[in-house]
Amino acid sequence: MASSPAGSSTSNLANRSRIISRIAREAGVPGLANILSDRLAPTDLQSLLLEVYTRRAKRRNPKALLEDHVSNRFTRPSASNPRRLLEWDRVAFSRLPRVFRPVELSPVCSLGTASVLSPISQDWVVSTVRNTEVVADSTNVLAIECAIRRREQKNFSTGHATPVHLAASHRLLRGQKISISPGVLQHFRLFSLCSTGRDPGNLRFEIDAVRLHVGFFLTAFKKFLGPNTPLRVAISDFGSEAPRSLVRSELIDKFQSSYKGITIGLDQDRKQGRGYYGELCFKIFATLSKGREHELVDGGDVNWTQKLLNNAKERLVISGCGSERLCELFGVAGPDKDR
Repeated sequence: MASSPAGSSTSNLANRSRIISRIAREAGVPGLANILSDRLAPTDLQSLLLEVYTRRAKRRNPKALLEDHVSNRFTRPSASNPRRLLEWDRVAFSRLPRVFRPVELSPVCSLGTASVLSPISQDWVVSTVRNTEVVADSTNVLAIECAIRRREQKNFSTGHATPVHLAASHRLLRGQKISISPGVLQHFRLFSLCSTGRDPGNLRFEIDAVRLHVGFFLTAFKKFLGPNTPLRVAISDFGSEAPRSLVRSELIDKFQSSYKGITIGLDQDRKQGRGYYGELCFKIFATLSKGREHELVDGGDVNWTQKLLNNAKERLVISGCGSERLCELFGVAGPDKDR
């Protein structure tokens, strides 16, 4: 999930407007941005921008490439140990419930995939000259894949299409400046899940999907981090001021009976995610040996497949784990640590 402070967004918008006005004035073409965005067909704009960047690329030299690779926040490689990342993927995919189908996503997706479906700015995405964007959130792309696979089922129009469950491990690229720890973090790997189906009523789909997602991550973390790493699950019922009895009985109580030694609880004071998630959301935390707790997973239900399929009965639950965050916080001990 991504959001930005309202004040910061307003300031950025005003600053960008001044820059666009200056460019149009200096180019001697009033309304330049409007001409490019509204009057040119997407393919014509693509052709124009391809020519512009072809000409710019021809003027570059090897020294410029070297300097740019060092200074550009988008181009530096990840500092994470690829062996550790691969090991997490191996463990995660091996523990994936059978209903999930793994998908290897393209590095790019349709222009607007992030900002049209979710409440984030297009500024937070790296758009390309070919009318696409670099994947900034794999759950958005998986949601589109889910919608396509739902629609392709012969019995979709009757309301009897089967649920679709997809999983992906994918490197994401974000346009906004982020700094969580030393090193380049504009791009990072995310292990994400998406589950979509038709609403049978009474939160049934959302509850079943949340249970499926949380159960998977708990099982995978126990294997990857070891059985003694403390884990905690926090469930938030955004659809009600007080947690509904069904959420308590079908999620909290069942988790507590199925996962001994894991702390399961409700978090009705959660503010993050309101306006992004619908009825239910959750977080999963793990505690380091030094006693500090870290968030590893965030998920919940969103309305993206309702928009994509123009059907209010569609339901979608998403979740994701930052793989590099997991692997860096919980590094391996012994000889493998520096490999």
